[in-house]
Amino acid sequence: MDKFKLQNYINIAKKAGYVIIGSDKLSDYNKKLYLLIYDKSAQTNTLKVVNKLQLKGIPIINVDNLAELTSINNCKIIGIKNKSLSEIILKLFQE
Repeated sequence: MDKFKLQNYINIAKKAGYVIIGSDKLSDYNKKLYLLIYDKSAQTNTLKVVNKLQLKGIPIINVDNLAELTSINNCKIIGIKNKSLSEIILKLFQE
């Protein structure tokens, strides 16, 4: 997996408005999500949200230093709500 490419795709999604940041917003989000990315160092409440969304069949990826990739301090979880960007990011992890 290329961290530079992942960071670029996350930034593209962020600028286009396709990223939901934080466990509070994601737990209340009722629309379609295509990908969930969370930090390996996430705490219990964030992991509860991950488990809840995993039951809905959303693909989930865990990474190291998500805050560094998103350029957002203390970021532990994000959701991507664009199908094509989500598929591209998933392909990065399959390589």
